[in-house]
Amino acid sequence: MDNQAFEMHGESIHSSSKGKEWPKKEERKGSWSLMKVFLVCLLACVITTTIGVLALSLVYVKNSAFMKETAVKDDGASSPKPDEKSVDIKFQFLNHLGKSKVHNYPGGEIQWARFRKDVNEYQSDEEMEFGKSINTHRSKMTFGTLRIKSKGLRAPHWHFNANEHGYLLQGTAWIGVIGADDSVVTTYNVTAGQVIFFPRNTVHWIKNVGSEDCVFLLFFTTHEELQTLDVDDAFFSTPEDIAARALKPQGGVNFIRTFKKQAEDQAVNLPPNLNELVQNATYVQSPDHLVWRYFYNLKGSAEYPFPGGIFQWARYRRNGTGLNETEKIFSESLNKHENTLTLATLRIFSNGLGQPHFHFNANEMGYVISGCGQAGVILSSGVTARFNIDIGDVIFFPVGTQHYIKSVCEEDLVLILAYSTGNQLETLRMNDYFHGTADHILAQLFFKEQAEFKKFPKAAKKIGK
Repeated sequence: MDNQAFEMHGESIHSSSKGKEWPKKEERKGSWSLMKVFLVCLLACVITTTIGVLALSLVYVKNSAFMKETAVKDDGASSPKPDEKSVDIKFQFLNHLGKSKVHNYPGGEIQWARFRKDVNEYQSDEEMEFGKSINTHRSKMTFGTLRIKSKGLRAPHWHFNANEHGYLLQGTAWIGVIGADDSVVTTYNVTAGQVIFFPRNTVHWIKNVGSEDCVFLLFFTTHEELQTLDVDDAFFSTPEDIAARALKPQGGVNFIRTFKKQAEDQAVNLPPNLNELVQNATYVQSPDHLVWRYFYNLKGSAEYPFPGGIFQWARYRRNGTGLNETEKIFSESLNKHENTLTLATLRIFSNGLGQPHFHFNANEMGYVISGCGQAGVILSSGVTARFNIDIGDVIFFPVGTQHYIKSVCEEDLVLILAYSTGNQLETLRMNDYFHGTADHILAQLFFKEQAEFKKFPKAAKKIGK
């Protein structure tokens, strides 16, 4: 197609030398018309481009105020740009759980230290820093506290993408677990200081059967958002005729239609007319060989002292070393399921120290139950963080990072700890790798005479593990 705006076919204008004629008036008029069209189009292009550049510049300036990019230094540490708010590196390893959002339900409440895809769900930049850290390090851990009022119920539910490990800090509860296919329903009672375990996709519930609130400290084996479905939500999401055919109630679909979904989320349930609804509640205890697949009496287990305090473990042990018969059931259950955790209580005496160490095969997450302390961590880049910890704080140490915890107040520091392995935990302490290194290697490394390293006392030889 011919386009006069892009094709210049006007006659050439010659000089006025003798014997030559000027172009006719109509020819000159046509040439100048084409030139005007070209100039108008060129001007329009320039204006459009200018407006586009200005618009993009305005969008960039506006968005940059909300972006949180960091410039990476040569030493691996990140530093904020001049117009950005700086978040202390310690919040990669520390979460003040008491400042997080409280999710309230009729029968209790839940608080979380977790990763969220929607950054608007974080309560602060510090909380977001922790959430991003456990996700970036692929921690396989999320932490939450669950408080259930007396007679309250954590509704039957299951988790699509995580096992659940819990420690009962306070109260008395009755637990139910339903496994796959025709497996037997297991029910049992737990008291403070004991551990519960729910494998991924097992339906389970928790009922407070005491007079005081139950408080559970819960660890889930995912660093992504936890995916959960409650039984009441599954029921009301199922078409009525399908539910009637599956459950076969008297009255069929008409009976199904008598169920009414509550306006308020019943994740932690406590109906105001509970006494009218329930006339006969029994809390059956299943046989030990079933119960101990999902239960461990941590407070009654062996104590493992060290110079600064005491450990107690709910863990897998190769060949059941050091475990009684029921503890072996729990140990094998942990090892049987994928991506389970090792749990422990750690008591550090007043002014005691859990010496610097690191783990070969696990991330570590913990919650401060009582006391106060100080924690320190060293990253592979050499970046260090040191921070105080108090009751209600959650801590996180990525696999391979050297860390320590010490008590700094008059009372003992007590924590519940979780490690992201269902196998035997592998740990190396500072005194072990220091003493295991030849003294002439240390002399060369530290520019210090070899004999000087005799001043470090050798640790007593360990018998077994």
